[in-house]
Amino acid sequence: MRLELFTVGPLEVNCCVLWDEQTREAAIIDCGARTNSERSQIDRLIKAERLTLRFALLTHAHFDHIYGVPYIYNVYGVMPMLHADDESLYLSAPQMADALRIPLREALPPLGGHLTDGQELTVGSTTLRVIHTPGHSPGSVAFYLPQTHQLFCGDTLFCESIGRTDLPGGSQEELIQSIRERLFTLPADTRVLPGHGMPTTIDWERMNNPFV
Repeated sequence: MRLELFTVGPLEVNCCVLWDEQTREAAIIDCGARTNSERSQIDRLIKAERLTLRFALLTHAHFDHIYGVPYIYNVYGVMPMLHADDESLYLSAPQMADALRIPLREALPPLGGHLTDGQELTVGSTTLRVIHTPGHSPGSVAFYLPQTHQLFCGDTLFCESIGRTDLPGGSQEELIQSIRERLFTLPADTRVLPGHGMPTTIDWERMNNPFV
């Protein structure tokens, strides 16, 4: 499995494309690409690696993580998938973006399905396990790759920090519980790729995260 990270959008979201080198199947996580130049970088990778995009996955439905969802749907025909508890946030994301004066420029596509806790998605020979981590939003999820001990956790956990809980549907109590019971139970060497900022590891956060 290979992956490439793109920092995209006005709030610098970490968007990841990961793919199987044998089958060339791919998934994109949190496509917040808003500008043409950001989208062109993703296009170039997909074309250069001859990838077939199978999944467009969302860790949660806040507007900054879904700017590129219409582009993925219009260009590659792939509908986004998220947890059912974030569907209302997905539908209201254009209003939140408008309020902050960084609007979505295209209509959001229909959802391609709901993610569930414990669900396993396959990209070639790689498995992505869905972990429900409510707190930052009701339907926040993380994607864990057990073969390589990698975790895409959205805005639940950051390097020495945690996600905000003051937005609609947020809960600090749920967030801390999700981190302690769902993420900190993963192997210590798990590489954490958060929705913003630099990577970290589960072991480092267990020892150094002042919020948990």
